[in-house]
Amino acid sequence: MAGSCARTEILVGQLGLAQLAESHVVIAGLGGVGGACAESLCRAGIGELTLIDFDLVAKTDLNRQIIALHSTLGKSKVEVLSKRLRDINPDTLVNEKNLFIDGKKAEEIANEEDYNFVADCIDAIACKTNLIDACNRFNKPIISSMGAGGRLDPTKVTISRMDKTEYCGLARELRRQLRLKRASLKFPVVHSTEVQIKALPHEAVHKTEFSPSGRSRAVNGAISYMPNIFGLMMAGHIIQTILKS
Repeated sequence: MAGSCARTEILVGQLGLAQLAESHVVIAGLGGVGGACAESLCRAGIGELTLIDFDLVAKTDLNRQIIALHSTLGKSKVEVLSKRLRDINPDTLVNEKNLFIDGKKAEEIANEEDYNFVADCIDAIACKTNLIDACNRFNKPIISSMGAGGRLDPTKVTISRMDKTEYCGLARELRRQLRLKRASLKFPVVHSTEVQIKALPHEAVHKTEFSPSGRSRAVNGAISYMPNIFGLMMAGHIIQTILKS
């Protein structure tokens, strides 16, 4: 990918390109945030990416996820994104992991020695808690995405510490879960300071394509650009951190 990194080299130099090429980043969760983060890291010349998800591309993903096309509906997100990244940068080693991150898997991920950063782009709070707690205990660098749903204003997206977020219900609950584990809150997160637009009420989404099992749950609205902005900002933070190391 030497020729395609010429514009990147102007910014970071040959040494910077070498640092990126020698780096390994884990992306957990390959939805709107994770897909954009992974692709940006790949285009920047990160040498190795490990993609983790257990989900399939769904019709409701079409409005915001870079891997969501009519041709990819029903396919594994890990497989679809891996194919896309290899087409972008054949020099990047892409590892595929179709798995659900429970406590045991989080421990295994955090205990791996061969990576420089973890991007937590998971939606489920229990899985986020498992991964963040494990990475903190094993002293592994991690950046986490808070809630991109229910927001419209891109100028309100920022990076701060977990204990400094505001107007984010996901962050509030995640802090509570991490405190129960006595886990550190001193790690970077991408979040929005915009007051969240209310989700659909539980009854409005009962037994729909959002909840095919019939389990009642609220669904946040999502706009095309917002999850991607979160993912790009995560990638930017990771790249700058690697270059400063």
